[in-house]
Amino acid sequence: MTRQGDLILVLDAGTTSTRAMLFDCAGGLQAVSQRELTQHYPRPGWVEHDAAEIWQSTLACATEAIARAGGADRIACIGITNQRETVVAWDRASGEPLHRAIVWQDRRTAELCDKLRAEGHEAAVQEATGLLLDPYFSATKMHWLLANAPEVQSAAQAGRLALGTVESWLVFKLTGGALLTDASNASRTSLLPLAGRQWDEGLCDLFGVPLSALPEVADNAGELGASLPDLFGAAIPITGLAGDQQSATIGQGCLAPGDTKATYGTGAFVLTGTGAELPRSQHRLLGTVLYQIGGERSYALEGSVFVAGSLVKWLRDSLGIVTDAAETETLARSVPDSGGVVIVPALSGLGAPHWRPDARASISGLSFASTRAHVARAALEAMALQTQDLADAFSGDGAQWTSLRIDGGMSVNDWMAQDMADILALPVERPDFVETTALGAAMLAGYGAGLFGSLQDAAGAMRGATRTFAPQMDTAERQARIDSWKNALAAV
Repeated sequence: MTRQGDLILVLDAGTTSTRAMLFDCAGGLQAVSQRELTQHYPRPGWVEHDAAEIWQSTLACATEAIARAGGADRIACIGITNQRETVVAWDRASGEPLHRAIVWQDRRTAELCDKLRAEGHEAAVQEATGLLLDPYFSATKMHWLLANAPEVQSAAQAGRLALGTVESWLVFKLTGGALLTDASNASRTSLLPLAGRQWDEGLCDLFGVPLSALPEVADNAGELGASLPDLFGAAIPITGLAGDQQSATIGQGCLAPGDTKATYGTGAFVLTGTGAELPRSQHRLLGTVLYQIGGERSYALEGSVFVAGSLVKWLRDSLGIVTDAAETETLARSVPDSGGVVIVPALSGLGAPHWRPDARASISGLSFASTRAHVARAALEAMALQTQDLADAFSGDGAQWTSLRIDGGMSVNDWMAQDMADILALPVERPDFVETTALGAAMLAGYGAGLFGSLQDAAGAMRGATRTFAPQMDTAERQARIDSWKNALAAV
């Protein structure tokens, strides 16, 4: 039995759903409550969420999980992890959102990014923040809200505007008014220098974002706040915050320089730790804060792929090629190869290392012999091929992988995990518990609450067993697959 007050509540505010998950101090999952999140697509390339729905779903899930635990006195602390880059604008006085949240996948600010790039700002932005000029990041989304949403403009003029990412919004609602973000999420906005403690006034001016609307940048673990007593029956300390990909990296135990993980969820995200060394890329990878504790930062190089699990969701919901995600593995195994079919899943443009927001998805190599099995297999093959592009870029930046730890919902697919090992020609390690995003937030919160002496201790106690997939594909077949992929990429 778990001792009273030892459970860690993780609030996981993802792109497609919101979850509350209860962990014990050995990393055991004790309860899960989940709500689907409505996706709004007002125009092609635009993606929005209802921030009020995010909060209400989080509150409902947390309430359910706490009830299953036996009450708030069973919960030692709260950790929060979230979809990064998504921007919420709200009124500090009323506590209500002023516009739908603009999601990380949204491409509406592509023209603004092009303009800033044409004016010669990208090199300086990358040097300061580790990020490129792309609609993916938060600052241009904030600019768009200020320029196009009258309610946001009015709140700014009245000094009541708050602009933040999803964890900031949840902390504000949980605490009844605290305005803070953590360093990992802040490093995804284009407004925080990698070497700077707080927001940069020059970057705020460049993107047209008022410094006064932004939350304070805080550590990823420690005494960050507490929930209002009337929400759950007692105040619960909030002791861990992290963006989802940094959280997954921690959940995989990738705490030493050179450790590399890839998460396959809605998108795919690879991070390699660089420790205290500022991450610099000549191959259009990103520099990011992995975590900050006691004011000291650990950094990572990151490659972001915009479409992974969302490709399978699109095959299911829009094309009807599969009835559920698990069917893709069965279909992939039913044919010896993809029959020449190659999918470039640029449904939201291409991320790293290409950074082409204008690119659109393609399915090439179709013939009368093509079946839905070939298309499903090609969709899974695209995961390894996108990852191989990143492997080349990391290697070019002097961060060559020797192995890869994978996680996220898609990674439970054994066929895909083996294909990853084959295309990368590397051992691929997968934990038995693949929801490492939530686990990392639990590690941070547990350490922040004093349940562990260090983050390394938390990882050692909570990370479970793993399985390794060894490469088996011959060199000629591997190279043929990569060549076909490069030809398809060149055509989009």
